[in-house]
Amino acid sequence: MPPRSGRAGVLASRRRTAGGGGRRFRRALPQYAAISPYFFFFLAFGAMPMVFTMLLAFTSWSGLGEIHFIGWENFRYLLTDRLFYKALSNTLILWVMGTVPTLTLATIVALMLNSTLRWSTAYRVIYLVPNVTSMVAMGILFSSIFSSRFGLANAIASALGAGQIAWLQTEWGIKIAISCLTTWSFVGYNALLILAGLQAIDKTQYEAAAIDGANSWKIFFRITLPQLRPIVLFITLMSTIGSLQSFTESQVLTSSTSSGAASAGGVGNSGLTMVMYFYAVAFQENRYGYGAAIAWGVFVVVMFFSAINWIVTKERKDKRV
Repeated sequence: MPPRSGRAGVLASRRRTAGGGGRRFRRALPQYAAISPYFFFFLAFGAMPMVFTMLLAFTSWSGLGEIHFIGWENFRYLLTDRLFYKALSNTLILWVMGTVPTLTLATIVALMLNSTLRWSTAYRVIYLVPNVTSMVAMGILFSSIFSSRFGLANAIASALGAGQIAWLQTEWGIKIAISCLTTWSFVGYNALLILAGLQAIDKTQYEAAAIDGANSWKIFFRITLPQLRPIVLFITLMSTIGSLQSFTESQVLTSSTSSGAASAGGVGNSGLTMVMYFYAVAFQENRYGYGAAIAWGVFVVVMFFSAINWIVTKERKDKRV
């Protein structure tokens, strides 16, 4: 059989490639059909709302009537909005007040669970209970704990001689209540993450350190803590990103005094977070255009910290390599 000409050979090769691709697609069709609901829901509840929110950020709209295009006006106002910067500073302060005690207590709990403590397996389940409990239910519980008249916090303060404290009527009292709720919610989950890291440490290192005469403090700071750094870094960065999107804790504890953005977050807007500010502007004041601009402002801040997370993690991987 005479050899094919160059052009004919190329065309035949392309037909075979196209036919093979079609057959592969038909064979993989059941798999594509199985994962198609995810893409449908992503388009319906992820991509399309993001596009609509971006378009809405360039408009003025109350939810009814005509939509008026106003260009970059919402974003220009956002850059000079005192309440937005107040919400941003509150969010970062609450992150520090929530993350530091959470990480400290989670480490202590993990060390206890990693020891030969009796019933430690049962305690691991118990410590996860706050994490799987509704945040709204816990918020109502903590609003009772920090009640000015009959709350447990004031009972303890009175027993210590501090007198009655209006926790939810003072700026720092609100922040303390929110940080306590955050700490209570996430100590158990973070403790299990740290516990997993503790159990991955080679026990022979502890034995060698004990033979060399190292005490418990030296073992913790020279062996345990350095090997927990990746987990501690992960918890810290994820807590940062989560705190930037916090809403429920502040909303439940301060909703009784909120009737709009100006009064959101309790006394002096001290519990106002960025997402809470977006909610108040968009859904309480019906300023959907500016609310969309705030949402994109929150998105930019979250992406900034996500980029830090990626950069730090990449640097650590490069150093290990």
